[in-house]
Amino acid sequence: MDALSDLLRSVRLKGGIFLEARMTAPWSIYSQVTEEECRPFFDRPSRIISYHYIVSGEMQVGVVDGPLAPVRAGEIVMLPRNETHVMASAAGLPPVRTDAFIEAGERGSTARLVMGGGGALTQIVCGFLATDEVYNPLIEALPSMLTVDVRECATREWIDASMRFAAAEMMHGRRASSEIVSRLSELLFAEGIRQYLETREADDAIWLKGLRDPQVGKALALMHRDMTVSWSAEELAAEVAMSRSAFMDRFTTLVGIPPIRYLTQWRLRTARHRLREQHISVGQLAHDVGYESEEAFSRAFKREFGVSPGRWRDEPDAAAVA
Repeated sequence: MDALSDLLRSVRLKGGIFLEARMTAPWSIYSQVTEEECRPFFDRPSRIISYHYIVSGEMQVGVVDGPLAPVRAGEIVMLPRNETHVMASAAGLPPVRTDAFIEAGERGSTARLVMGGGGALTQIVCGFLATDEVYNPLIEALPSMLTVDVRECATREWIDASMRFAAAEMMHGRRASSEIVSRLSELLFAEGIRQYLETREADDAIWLKGLRDPQVGKALALMHRDMTVSWSAEELAAEVAMSRSAFMDRFTTLVGIPPIRYLTQWRLRTARHRLREQHISVGQLAHDVGYESEEAFSRAFKREFGVSPGRWRDEPDAAAVA
C-alpha cells in the first residue's frame, strides 16, 4: 500500500451517489452537496467532497466567481471542499437553483435532475465522499477543483464500468450497491490527487510534496493513522528506516515544518474546528486529540491561537493568531 492510499484510509472516507442528471443545452445551474443528500449514506458528515462524472456529452464547470473549465465524457470533476460551483452547457449563461427540477427517488432509488432547452444532451452522475474528521491537512492543501481523466487511470476499465453500472441502475430506478460506490468514490479521489501531484501546479503545494517521498509519505500516514499516539522524531525515523537527522531534514524540507511540529499543528487545528462544530467538553477534546491533561492542552492551544479553548468556543469573535 502506497503512502497516499494509507493516508486516505486513515481519513475514513465513505462515499455515495445521490443524483443522476440529464441536461439538454442550453442550461446552467448552481451545485453543492448538502447534508440531506448524504443522509442515506452518512448521518452527519463533518466534511464533504463532491464530484461529478460525465457519462456523455460535455459541460463547463467552476467554483462561484471563478473561471469555468471544460470537462467531457469520461472525465470527473472533484470539489475537495464542496464549494458552491456552477455547471453549464456553455460559459456566460446565468445559473439557476435546481430545487424545483429534482425528482426525489422512491423506495431507495436515486434522485434525478432533468432540465434544459432541448439541445445537446449531457448525462452526469453526481456523488460525494464524506468523513467525520473536521480538519485534514491533505484536503486543505488541495485546490478548489480537480479534474480526473479516467482514461489516464491505471484502473480506468474498472472505474468506467462501475460508473456506467451505477448510471444504468439509476436509470432503472435503483440505487447502486453502497459498498461498490463507496470504494469507487475513494478510488476516484485518490486518482484525482495522484494526477494533481503529477502536474506543475502541485509544486506550489509544499505539504503535498511529502506524499511523493516514500519515507516522508509513510511518516505522514503513520501520524494520521492515530493522532493520539505520542510520536517522537526518533521513533518516526526508525519506522521509515532513516537516521533522526536525515529524517528531520527531509521532512522539514518537503513539508515545511518539523514532524512533531506538524503533528502538534494537526492536533490543535482539529481541536479548533471541533470546538466550534461539536458539543464536547474541553477535557474530552484534549484526550481525543492526544493530550494527557486538559491543562497541557489548554496551554498548547493558547500558545498556538492566542486564546483559550473555552474562549474560542464561546466567543465567535475571539481573536486568534492562526
